[in-house]
Amino acid sequence: MQLAGSKPSAEAAIDADTAAEVVDARPGSRLMRPVEAVAAILLLVVIGLLLAGVVSRYVLSLPIIWVDEAASISFLWLAMLGSAIAIDRNEHLRLTLFLGMIPERGRAFVSTLALLIVATVILSLIVPAYVYVREESFLTSAALNISVGYRASAIVAGLFLMFAIAVLHAVRESTLANLVGAAAVILGLALLGWALSPTLLTLGYANILIFLVGVVAVCLLMGVPIAFCFALGTIAFIVFSTRVPLIVLVGRMDEGMSSLILLSVPIFVLLGCVLDATGMGRAIVNFMASLLGHVKAGMSYVLLGSLFLVSGISGSKVSDMATVAPALFPEMKRRGHKPREMIALLATGAAMADTVPPSIVLIVLGSVAGVSIAALFTSGFIIAMVLLLVLAVLARWKAAGEDMKDVRRAPLAVVRSTLLIAAPALLLPFLIRGAVGGGIATATEVSTIAVLYAIVVGIVLYGGISPRKFYAMLVETAALSGAILLILGTASAMAWALTQTGFANQLALFMTDLPGGWFTFMLVSAVVFMVLGCVLEGLPAIVLMAPIMFPIAARLGIHDVHYAMVIVTAMNIGLMAPPIGIGFYIACKIGNVSPDEAMGAIWPYLGALLVGLVIIAAVPALSTAYL
Repeated sequence: MQLAGSKPSAEAAIDADTAAEVVDARPGSRLMRPVEAVAAILLLVVIGLLLAGVVSRYVLSLPIIWVDEAASISFLWLAMLGSAIAIDRNEHLRLTLFLGMIPERGRAFVSTLALLIVATVILSLIVPAYVYVREESFLTSAALNISVGYRASAIVAGLFLMFAIAVLHAVRESTLANLVGAAAVILGLALLGWALSPTLLTLGYANILIFLVGVVAVCLLMGVPIAFCFALGTIAFIVFSTRVPLIVLVGRMDEGMSSLILLSVPIFVLLGCVLDATGMGRAIVNFMASLLGHVKAGMSYVLLGSLFLVSGISGSKVSDMATVAPALFPEMKRRGHKPREMIALLATGAAMADTVPPSIVLIVLGSVAGVSIAALFTSGFIIAMVLLLVLAVLARWKAAGEDMKDVRRAPLAVVRSTLLIAAPALLLPFLIRGAVGGGIATATEVSTIAVLYAIVVGIVLYGGISPRKFYAMLVETAALSGAILLILGTASAMAWALTQTGFANQLALFMTDLPGGWFTFMLVSAVVFMVLGCVLEGLPAIVLMAPIMFPIAARLGIHDVHYAMVIVTAMNIGLMAPPIGIGFYIACKIGNVSPDEAMGAIWPYLGALLVGLVIIAAVPALSTAYL
């Protein structure tokens, strides 16, 4: 599996010499160095603007009305440049499980074909994007009183950069025969689609299966990055089976990437990097170990509790697992825990913690489905505790044979000292949850305060961050954020295409008439999102299906927050379910355990999460009582 940001966030802070060697090895390294510098500056600009807005609003009581517009312009440029950086670094989310099954010679051709598909998708969007920018240039922003085209031109600039990098990678990494063959396949399929277009125009919903399911699925199996799978399926659907101009697709992509709520995504990603680089997460783990490490199954409790607390800072499953596993696995091995059991607990614990604020998944869900972020954060905390409880019960049963003969309770002085060290880090998740859940500030505002707090505390109390390390973290954040936001944009366009066909209304009628009422619909939704979680990972599944499913849930009288908790939990179970679930392979990589070895051990833990899911679905009060 290749995951955008699948490297632990701390790896953004590798030493400068190693980083230079890695950068020089990339085909587009020289071209991308200035782009990386601009992206790092833009990230700092976004944070600075948002901080200025927070200070002016809450401290000086003099809101700066142009801050949101300026931040939105910088944000779209950051997203597009970050997407180009992610292509250069091969960090766009993609499925590689089936690609690895192809013989080596065939795999080289398929990899070349995937790269040329990416280049083709980008090339097909450049002209519509230029037209879109020209249309936007006639509009004037309300606060800054400048042309909206300055903001929209980021799309064209980003597409040009991505195209150049994709072509450069294809030329450098492929043979001439593979390049010619892959180009011939793409041209042949395009001509076939054009020739069949009159027939396709008459097929109705069958085009959904052909393009939005079939084309996307084939590209996924080939290892094409998910964002470009969605884009290609939508482009082919629009060009060959409708008369809608592609400029509409560009507009939907822009809309999907540009919500002000999403401004918090890169800032929380950076917060996860700071957490890893400063050792704040390790301080939390050490405190939990001193408190609970002496009891039966104590290290399992520490692992789950640490994931719960650390997730309340980083918002990233990858960062959480990379922080907790190295600190706990050696002692767990000493006590007789099998590596495969530790991986199973790590993976499902990370899935459990994904509803803990400031979960990026919840932020995106609130943006695309129109659900209150504050309500999602409040409910997510409770739901994670339910899942924590079912996993803890299983862990206690699994620890019946744990070797405790040399284990002693930590002295009170040790508990006190580890608490003192961890206290500044422990404060942060409660600050985030309290500020957003209490309605004191938005998720975006809190993210800027949290990252500033983490940087200051990290520098003063936890050893600091060198300038070169901090720059590497900024670039890594830009790349990961760009990959995430491009998925959101293309998934939004694909979701729009689905709704325009009338398919969403037909699906709503079918789902509303299911026997068993709202609970049957809830169970069907859980199965759908588990499958999507396996294949697509969390964010694209949310963006693609939430606009369709939430209105149906509302018709059946299901509270939007209750429904959100069920589908996010189901999606996370799918994400960790082998043999496809991406999160499972990341956990194996972080724990240095073979997926084949860990696969047999994870099923009881996934079963525990399924029990928790059924409880959450059947008892709406768990999700809504504290709102």
